[in-house]
Amino acid sequence: MWLTEVTADSAYAALDACPRGEACGLGAAYAYSTAMGWISTVMYYSFWAVAAWAGGALIGRELESGTARLAWSQGVSPARWLTAKLALPAVALVLGGAVFVPVHRWARSAHRDLMGDHLLFNDVFTDHGPLVVAYGLCALAVGTLTGLLLGRPLPALAISVAATTLLNRTPEHLRPDPLPRSDFWPAHLTETGLVLAITALATTAAFSLLHHRTA
Repeated sequence: MWLTEVTADSAYAALDACPRGEACGLGAAYAYSTAMGWISTVMYYSFWAVAAWAGGALIGRELESGTARLAWSQGVSPARWLTAKLALPAVALVLGGAVFVPVHRWARSAHRDLMGDHLLFNDVFTDHGPLVVAYGLCALAVGTLTGLLLGRPLPALAISVAATTLLNRTPEHLRPDPLPRSDFWPAHLTETGLVLAITALATTAAFSLLHHRTA
């Protein structure tokens, strides 16, 4: 919002101050576009942080330290324990995405003449709708499953990041290229559905694995 409402005016002022035909103001426009691009990229790759945290700290460390088994021995069922672990971060991801996506769409469309991105860019494509939330939830589920499988924080962290990266890279090759604007929503929603299906499978597998190991 700061970039859109404040910084953009400085970029336009620099462009207006340039003599016609000269490129002296392009640096300000480039700085604006770069800053917006970094915000989009950081949000896009935030699933790495979610996967690392879920596999390493949320689940792996709890199992390795024995904290989880202590909770189970005190009357908290394993399923209830896992549900409590996942509920708050899942809600945070959904609410965070619900705020970020419309703000991102508004900011990106406000000064298109200063921007150098395209809907086919991976971060723009993902951040432009619910797909960014789906990848966050998928990272949470995959990290949880990996943490339960390995029970050790560092290996779970590394494998969670690797697995979610693979899951992220594969659908990129299935997107239409070039992407005319009318193709965006069908492609975006199809990928969102695919990622949410993987999320559901990973979540189901995590609960099943936990039940099997604690039965």
